[in-house]
Amino acid sequence: MTTSVQPQSLQQTVMEVLDGSPKHSVSRYVEWVITVVVLVNCSAVILDSIPEVHAEHKDFFHELEFWSVMFFTLEYVLRVWSLGAKFAAAEGGAWKGRRSYILSPFGLIDFFATMPFYLHIFFPGLDLRILRVLRLLRILKLSKYNTALQDLFQAVYAERRAFGSAAFLLLISTVVSASLMHFAEGHEQPEAFGSIPHAIYWAIVTITAGYGNVEPVTKAGEVIALLTGFLGVCMAAIMTGIVASAFSTQVSRKKSAYLVQLRKVLEDGVVSDAERSILKKLQTQYRLSDAEVQKMSDEILAAKASKS
Repeated sequence: MTTSVQPQSLQQTVMEVLDGSPKHSVSRYVEWVITVVVLVNCSAVILDSIPEVHAEHKDFFHELEFWSVMFFTLEYVLRVWSLGAKFAAAEGGAWKGRRSYILSPFGLIDFFATMPFYLHIFFPGLDLRILRVLRLLRILKLSKYNTALQDLFQAVYAERRAFGSAAFLLLISTVVSASLMHFAEGHEQPEAFGSIPHAIYWAIVTITAGYGNVEPVTKAGEVIALLTGFLGVCMAAIMTGIVASAFSTQVSRKKSAYLVQLRKVLEDGVVSDAERSILKKLQTQYRLSDAEVQKMSDEILAAKASKS
């Protein structure tokens, strides 16, 4: 009996530690270690791209890369193995949890964090610049531990239709601006506006950066350039408004979800260790301060007292 229960218990513990469960104090240290290793790796990749630094410290960078890959590989294997305890046999079994992680965005990031090293072993002729870029993708692992960044992604996804509409307006504006600039400046500056595709590049740069690196020489071109720059400011304001509104809605939704869970826990007036652990995990996940949680608790208790 002991032999069959212990591996499951170990799987559960490893899964909770890697998942950042507040039940285990070591979870926070694991997150910090992974974060430090990722930052050191990305810094090393950037420094290694400098020829002088590479020539002097290439052995050190190679050694660092080897042990970092071993670290990330161990982390990936432990995550895949431990997530076998996420679902019971009736819910889909071990491979449901493993498959959900392997095919998830974070699972793919963890996989590609180690892939460049093994690619270089099996295909030594690959361009090192491509491998260097792939190694820099390890910085995406930090998004797993940044709930604010996750909130931003979720907010953008929730407002994907609004973003789609804004992107469609941006496309129309770019084509119209490029076409007008082609007819206004095409004969004067054929190298930059000789065709609409050439002018589209100018329009995109002008809308996104405010200046397209090409000065118009005609009055009509100057007017079009001013309108295109103003259009870029308007599009930036629209995009910013969509993101700000979606982010605010996302935060409010999480506070409401925590408030519902808190009401359920305080309904009977007794808070068990399991319920306290769940609330602590939700507080960390939703980035709620102790003052906000205390205020919610006081409001719920005051409402219960007034009813009684």
